[in-house]
Amino acid sequence: MIAQIIFIFILISAIYLFSKNAGKIRRNILLGKNTNRADQPARRWMVMAKVALGQTKMVKRPVAAIMHFFIYIGFIIINLEVLEIMIDGVFGSHRIFSNPLGSLYGLLIGGFEILAILVLIACVVFLTRRNLIRLKRFSGAEMTEWPKSDANYILIIEICLMTAFLTMNAADYKLQALHFGHYIKAGSFPVSSLIAPLLSANTNTLAITERVCWWLHIVGILAFLNYLPYSKHFHILLAFPNTWYSNLEPKGEFTNMAAVTNEVKAMLDPSFVPEGNGEPARFGAKDVTDLTWKNLMEAYTCTECGRCTSVCPANITGKLLSPRKIMMDTRDRITEVGNNIDKHGKEHQDGKSLLDDYITREELWACTTCNACVEACPVNINPLEIITEMRRYIVMEESQAPASLNNMFGNVENNSAPWKYSNADRFNWAEK
Repeated sequence: MIAQIIFIFILISAIYLFSKNAGKIRRNILLGKNTNRADQPARRWMVMAKVALGQTKMVKRPVAAIMHFFIYIGFIIINLEVLEIMIDGVFGSHRIFSNPLGSLYGLLIGGFEILAILVLIACVVFLTRRNLIRLKRFSGAEMTEWPKSDANYILIIEICLMTAFLTMNAADYKLQALHFGHYIKAGSFPVSSLIAPLLSANTNTLAITERVCWWLHIVGILAFLNYLPYSKHFHILLAFPNTWYSNLEPKGEFTNMAAVTNEVKAMLDPSFVPEGNGEPARFGAKDVTDLTWKNLMEAYTCTECGRCTSVCPANITGKLLSPRKIMMDTRDRITEVGNNIDKHGKEHQDGKSLLDDYITREELWACTTCNACVEACPVNINPLEIITEMRRYIVMEESQAPASLNNMFGNVENNSAPWKYSNADRFNWAEK
């Protein structure tokens, strides 16, 4: 009974803390401006099924795709085993699903074990790629000590959880064979049965080993759950809504500001009556609260895999721009804004902004708007939207576009073309 009370207390505390921290992230996301991403629901479900569930954009890198698939499937399916452990912890039972499921239970446990060993292999491969092979896309100016450590922590925790699970099963397997206590004959152990000979033959030692690994496994999972809101691994929860709310418009199609559109329509038609409530607070985006909630959701969804940066032509040619850094900076800034709200209230101004304090103008103007980063992202994150909105602010609010763009703007205004020649001289080149 004491063990049950302790477990229930830990479970409730873990769920409460996770809900509280997840609620803060939701609050931070909703600080962004509103945007309509609820149209064409059938198409959105299809995109989510293909990209988030089917991981169709991962296959461009086969090794990473296969290893990630093992971890992904393992995470989803092994959670069924976690459900049994939680029920056992609350009611003091042991392998409560074994009788209702019968022979199917053995098949499930055997499948869980095979997945667990595949997860272990995948984690070792990923650790090797990051720390021994040191793939280029895992490095960069933005990949400071914490982002690198975070990735390693996640992989090491998953290795520990799977090791505890297999050791628990191995001890359980030996105790079943010895007909000790309440350890009934249940389950199939294709992997843990191989490591069972390494364990002690003493029944009391085996029982302690089984219980210790049981507690390590389930408490480790609950602790990991509360680590997610502080980690890039939060994408395992946000990848699904993020892909559902994907931009369904053609890539490269820019949004028009309603206020500007209304001004143009009013100039062309004096009888035009604009919709809405007057002037926008700001043209473009200077800080994270000028972005949409979808932009902020994408910042929290980013897993820092570096696929976007690895295909960015500006980054490849040595420019300062890194699309991954754009997303990481956005996430760091909106988290800072949220922390300021918690400490000082919603009206607090810290005198900082996403522009200049986090993202430099050199980074923004290095972008070629080619959409390579958008195409490469496994979960449909769009750094280009943030870049173009911040450029829009620089041009429309500050009038600080680069000289080459200012020349182009002047030519468009005077000659109706980007070039300095008049309309009458536009085809002179063809006559020579």
